[in-house]
This record gives sequence, structure tokens and C-alpha cells, in this order.
Amino acid sequence: MKTILLTGASGVIGRSLQQHLDDSYKFRCIDRQPLPDVEDSHVIDVTDFSAVSAVMAGVDAVIHLAANPHVDQAWNDVYTSGIGGTYNVFEAARQANVRKIIYASTNHVSGWREVLGESPITPDLPVRPDSLYGVGKAFGEALGQFYCDRYEVSVICLRIGTFTETPQARNSEDRILRTWCSPRDLAQLVARSLEVKNLGFQIFYGISGNTRRFWDIGNAQELLGYRPQDNAEVLLKPE
Repeated sequence: MKTILLTGASGVIGRSLQQHLDDSYKFRCIDRQPLPDVEDSHVIDVTDFSAVSAVMAGVDAVIHLAANPHVDQAWNDVYTSGIGGTYNVFEAARQANVRKIIYASTNHVSGWREVLGESPITPDLPVRPDSLYGVGKAFGEALGQFYCDRYEVSVICLRIGTFTETPQARNSEDRILRTWCSPRDLAQLVARSLEVKNLGFQIFYGISGNTRRFWDIGNAQELLGYRPQDNAEVLLKPE
């Protein structure tokens, strides 16, 4: 069974991935707060390079989730945990000879295209962030491309949409009908990213099979065999 280092393990996505994939992988979890219910857990801030390096031995892959998730966060958070922390995780993984990193990026890397009403928005378009948060995540994607090219580390960037355990559409025009990513669909996307070989550097939009989606998931379907099980239309209550 593969050992996966999971950063930001106490967050909503981290908890969800453990729940859905615990039978398939052994998770080594790190977070800034204790995880008393997790056997292999470590209280670590990703801004501490030495601490991150110390738990990297014997890891088969990394899922890097740790970061401030708020879109309107201050630049200092983007710079320290978002940019600095991501570099620490990537570099510690490289030094430990970890050959695959899954990086939790965000749809906000291309968010200005959504503001302009572009559709479809494909992963190969130039980045167009809508926030400093998006700028920080764009740095992580560029860093991933560099680590793939320079060090041959496979880096898969997931531009995650609206992830929530208990989704609800407020009306028939709610953005979530376009952007929802269900827990089991994200777990499938992560598992396929872990298992498919020779991916190199890739960017995939992390959303479900929503009828109204404007982000293109075609490359995930083709390269990963991703088959989303959910569609946000089910969130609409019958009239």
C-alpha cells in the first residue's frame, strides 16, 4: 500500500480524501493543529522546511493541500504559506526522491476569464487570476512545471471548484451549478492522478460532471479516465 503525505490534513478536503481513500492508501498527515484520531500525524507548519523534510522519508507521493483557503486573504498569507510553504513541500519532496506531487490549485487561477464570461475555459489557456490568492496558486503551478522539467517530478495541479460536503443551490442561477465538485468525484480525480503513470506536468479542473460547467474536463477524462459520478443538477429542488 502506498504511503501518501497529506498536508493540510485537518481541512475539509483533507478529511474528505482520508474518508474516501483510506482503504487504498496509508496517509501520513501533517497540519498546524493536532489530529488525535489519525495514527500517523504530525503537527507541522509547511513554512518550516526542516520539519517538512523530516516527515518526507518513505513517502510515495504528496498531496499538498495546506494553505489559507480564503480568496480575500492578505498578501502576507499568500506569500508565506501559499508561496513559501509550497516551495518547501516541493523541495523537500525532491530531496527525498518523491516522484509525484498532487497540488491543490484553484479555479481562481483563471478566475478573471469567468468574470469576462468566457466559455469553455481550458487548462491550456494562460493564467488570468482574479485575486492575490489566485496569483499565489499560479506560482505553485509554475513551480510544478519547473520541478517537472528540471527534476522530472510529476506534478498534477487540480484547479478545484466549489467543494462542499453538503452542497445547496439557492436558485436555478446559482454558481455552484456550474462549479460544484463532489467529495467522491474529487477522491476519484485524486486517486486516478496517483495511479496513472507518466503524467509529467498536468493541470486538471476539479469539478463534477455538471451540465452547466464552463471549465473543460476533457483532458482529465482522456488522460486519467476520469468519470465523474455527480452532476450539480441534482442540487436543484423540484418545483
